[in-house]
Amino acid sequence: MAKNIVRGYYDESYPPLPTKSTRFWRSNLLWQLWRFVILNIKIVRIIVGGHS
Repeated sequence: MAKNIVRGYYDESYPPLPTKSTRFWRSNLLWQLWRFVILNIKIVRIIVGGHS
């Protein structure tokens, strides 16, 4: 008779951990400022394009 082993948590059930590089880019203020500018340009393009 086979044992029915129940495992509550597998390694696959946890989210992946960010790498060292990912953590660096997420906390870099210059990179965040640049991404903020890019996002605002995209928003302005959508707004201007909607009224033409």
